[in-house]
Amino acid sequence: MKLTVPTMLTLLRIVLIPVLVLVFYLPYKWTNVAAAMIFAFASITDWLDGWIARRYNQYSAFGAFLDPVADKLMVATALVIIVQSHHTVWMALWAAVIIGREIAVSALREWMAELGQRATVKVASIGKIKTVVQMVALVCLLYREPFMGLPVFLIGEWLLAAAALLTLWSGLAYLRAAWPVLRADAHS
Repeated sequence: MKLTVPTMLTLLRIVLIPVLVLVFYLPYKWTNVAAAMIFAFASITDWLDGWIARRYNQYSAFGAFLDPVADKLMVATALVIIVQSHHTVWMALWAAVIIGREIAVSALREWMAELGQRATVKVASIGKIKTVVQMVALVCLLYREPFMGLPVFLIGEWLLAAAALLTLWSGLAYLRAAWPVLRADAHS
């Protein structure tokens, strides 16, 4: 198996997960900045690996499998450490919605692939908007401190709520797209 640049960037995101956790829990004042930068860098590599794959035709089956896994692992890890350090009902609820939707949509895609209908549940534009809002929210929540008078953490909380609502909306869009196939399979 030849590793493409996009796949190497995806693997880098996976390697950054324990680094994010370690940096987040270090007992220094700068760790919030470092954790936010690590997550922001990982988010940029998520966009970059897709752009490189499309631009230079560097697709691979392994990369196509690994990319969404890396994204979900990074997001779930960030959500867990944020909820652990700021444990409110709302933060836990938004995290559960986002993680739960990711598991449900992954299962739905797998099932649709088994039925030969994977293309039915492809990524929609609402999912891309959700991803951007979610990534910005998580960077804000990891940063935690006010910046130039802006309440960064509060902005992150509101963006995470918006991301959770967009997550539900995009999850329903996936389900709606798959519903005719699921219904037909249930009746056969």
